[in-house]
Amino acid sequence: QVQLVESGGGLVQPGGSLRLSCAASGSIVSIGAMGWYRQAPGKQRELVAIITTGGSTKFADSVKGRFTISRDNAKNTVYLQMNSLKPEDTAVYYCNAVAGAAGVTTGLYWGQGTQVTVSS
Repeated sequence: QVQLVESGGGLVQPGGSLRLSCAASGSIVSIGAMGWYRQAPGKQRELVAIITTGGSTKFADSVKGRFTISRDNAKNTVYLQMNSLKPEDTAVYYCNAVAGAAGVTTGLYWGQGTQVTVSS
């Protein structure tokens, strides 16, 4: 199995920054694309950013120019640097990864989520 654990969430004022981390662990054989999603109260979960193993990235229009995504393949970790945060960025942020574990078919795994609150 593969476990994903997010960290780095918290309360920040508008215009501030946060850096989220998501580390994958377990009997990992391979990890493909990794991404960040978010879900605000009363809304559906939405894509924030994804990054492939080769470093290609895709961002939601609402975060382009403010968020960056990166990964450390040696550490099986993906990061989300969030700058110029707005109140509408408030949500629970989830990471996911396409991964293969020993003896298990490659699948999509999710972390437990980390709360990001942007408020003065």
